[in-house]
Amino acid sequence: MDHPGDDGARTAFVLGGGGVLGAVQVGMLAALLDAGIRPDLIFGTSVGALNGALLAADPGPAAIGRLRELWAAAAAGGVFGSAVGRLRTLVSSGTHLHPAAPLRHALDRELGPDARIEELVVPFQCCAASIERAAEHWFDRGPVADAVLASCAVPGLLPPAEVDGEHFLDGGLVNSIPVSRAVEAGAQRIFVLHVGRIDRPLRPPRRPWEVALVAFEIARRHRFARDMASLPAGTEVHVLPTGDVSAPRYDDLSVLRYRDFSRVSRRSEAAHRASLDYLRTHVRTRTPPGP
Repeated sequence: MDHPGDDGARTAFVLGGGGVLGAVQVGMLAALLDAGIRPDLIFGTSVGALNGALLAADPGPAAIGRLRELWAAAAAGGVFGSAVGRLRTLVSSGTHLHPAAPLRHALDRELGPDARIEELVVPFQCCAASIERAAEHWFDRGPVADAVLASCAVPGLLPPAEVDGEHFLDGGLVNSIPVSRAVEAGAQRIFVLHVGRIDRPLRPPRRPWEVALVAFEIARRHRFARDMASLPAGTEVHVLPTGDVSAPRYDDLSVLRYRDFSRVSRRSEAAHRASLDYLRTHVRTRTPPGP
């Protein structure tokens, strides 16, 4: 499905993983739409798959409203539930804290229970990690909910997602910010919607909990850095700013508070302002960004 932008270039939105920090992507998407920039392709990993799927279904202002409602519902406990519920799930499963059903219900409510990737308005793909093949897997067809749940299956938090007899974990394990996939698909202009921290220098761990946090950051960043360093000539890439100066450092234990939605609205608004400022000065748009 080809529908390149006014300048003939295919424009891709790449939405990375990052849990609750993914709220910044709502603000970034609002800024892009305000600037008159529409995607020809959308690629997502983990929370980026969730945000990206809703935009792919309706790439207009109404999608921003639905995303804000979805994040508000998550903040109200609509996805992760109560402490008692988490304990029951862990005891019964032995492997994870939360059932996948609330997230599936949210997707079904927003997109319809029969929504399929190949029927979305904008071509959409999302990444998950296959357990059996120990490999990156891209969903580009089939039920949207199955694909997004596979991409969002954070180990220990949500159960592995089973699709056609194969089991999947969170796509961030194999490709957290999938710029390379957009390049492979022929995108010439790419907007990267990450969740932050990628530009903050790492240091050797000094405390026990920092060992895992530093290891995760290396895994999250190395492929993105490699992909950015090997872009084909002529590829235009814009890494949108989060505008969130309050985001925790990678070695701050607060990054583990995956249910802390207290700053969702603030993060989204900061990303909206910062991204609008960026677009005004760095990108030729069809219509000028709003105030």
